[in-house]
Amino acid sequence: MLQIRVDRLRPGVFISLSSLGWMGHPFLLNRFCLSNEKQIQALREMGITAVEWDPARSTAEPLPERTAGAPVAEQDFSSAALAGMQNEKRVRIERVREQREGLARRERLFEQQAIAAGDIFRSLLGRPQDAQRQAKALVGTLVENLLGTDSMVIHLVSEKSREGGLAFHALNVMALSLMLGKTLRLSEEEMRHLGLGALLHDVGKQEIPPRILRNTRRSGPEEEFYRAHVGYGIKAISSMKDLPVAVRNVIACHHEFFDGSGFPNRLAGEKIPRLARIAAIANRYDNLCNPFDLRDAKAPAEALRQIFRAESAHYDGQLVQLFIRTLGVYPPGTFVSLSNGGVGMVVETNPAALLHPLVMLHDPDIPRAEALLLDLRDADLKVESALSPATLPVETVEYLAPRGRLDYYVEGSKN
Repeated sequence: MLQIRVDRLRPGVFISLSSLGWMGHPFLLNRFCLSNEKQIQALREMGITAVEWDPARSTAEPLPERTAGAPVAEQDFSSAALAGMQNEKRVRIERVREQREGLARRERLFEQQAIAAGDIFRSLLGRPQDAQRQAKALVGTLVENLLGTDSMVIHLVSEKSREGGLAFHALNVMALSLMLGKTLRLSEEEMRHLGLGALLHDVGKQEIPPRILRNTRRSGPEEEFYRAHVGYGIKAISSMKDLPVAVRNVIACHHEFFDGSGFPNRLAGEKIPRLARIAAIANRYDNLCNPFDLRDAKAPAEALRQIFRAESAHYDGQLVQLFIRTLGVYPPGTFVSLSNGGVGMVVETNPAALLHPLVMLHDPDIPRAEALLLDLRDADLKVESALSPATLPVETVEYLAPRGRLDYYVEGSKN
C-alpha cells in the first residue's frame, strides 16, 4: 500500500481505511475501490488528507500531482455526503445485527434438534415407540418447511459443543439428504422416509467401541466389527412398529457402493434403493468435512471434489452432480478470497444468487463476536476463489471457524 493525498483520488482508485477501524468511517468496507465522487467528498468532510491506495487493485490511475501555484478547487459543502453515508452505515449496522440475531436463532434451533436427536437414540432400546414418534416429528418439521417453499437456504451454525457426536452427524446427513431430495422433487412420503432413514442411519454405531470408530487404520477384525454397525442399526429399529421398508433400506444400504464394492451385501447400481443412494452421498460428504480428527477435515469444495473425482465409482453419478448443484458454488463453510483482497467464510447460501452468498469477513480489528456479515449483493464485491484453510494463517481460520466443525441448518425460502 502507498500513501496518496485525497485531492488526487478519483473513481477507480482502490483505497484502504483499515487504520481507522470499521467503526471509524462511514463506508461499508475497510478496503474498496472508489466508485463515485460522493465517496471522495465524504473523505474530505471527515478531514482526511491522505489515505493508503493499492495500485494493483485500482482500475484507474490517481489524478496527477497539482502543480505549484495551481488554484485549489473550492470544496463543495452542499452535498452532505458524509451525513448521508453515515446514515447508510447505521442502516448497515442494523442489518448486520438482524443477520447475527437470525444466525443465533438458527443455532438455538439446531441445539434443540441435537438434544432431540440424542433423546431419540437413547430411547431406542427402552422406549422404541417414543423414539419413533419423536423421530417422525423431528423429520416432519423439516420436510414440511422445505416442501412448503420454492427453494432452500443453507446456513452454517456454530453449536457450542466441540464434540460433534452421533446426533450432530445424524442431523447433518438428514438435512443434506433432504436438500438433495427436494432438488429431485421427491414426493412428501419419499421425503419423510428419506429423512427418517438418514436420521437413524448410524444408530448401530452406539454398539461399536469409540476406539474402533475413531481408528482410521483398523485391523481386519476391527473393520469387520465396524461394519457390523449396519446390522446393529437394523436390530436397534426392530421394535419400531410399521417402520416402512424404504426407511429400513436407508439404514441397511447407506454403505453400499454403486460399483458393488460396498457392504454389507455388495449391491451395485440401481439395485441399491434410491433413498439409500442419496443418504450415502450425504453421509460421505459430512464424514469428509467432519471426521473424528478435525485435523483431517476437508473444506467443502475439497470434499465435493473428492467425491466427484476420486470416488466417483462409489456413488450414483447423476445424484452426485445434483448434490453439487444443490450445495451451490460456495457451500457454507467455504473459505473465500474476495475481490478487495479480503478473506471470509460463507455462512449462508443465497438461492437466488449462488455467486453472492452471505460471508463473514475476517477483520482482526473487529471482535469475532461482532464480525461483519456481508451479503455480496450489497457490495461491489465478488468471490475470486475458494481457499483451503491449510493455506491461511491459523488466527484467520480460528477467527472465522473456531469450532472446526461444519453443521447445517436448512430453511425453506420463497423467491
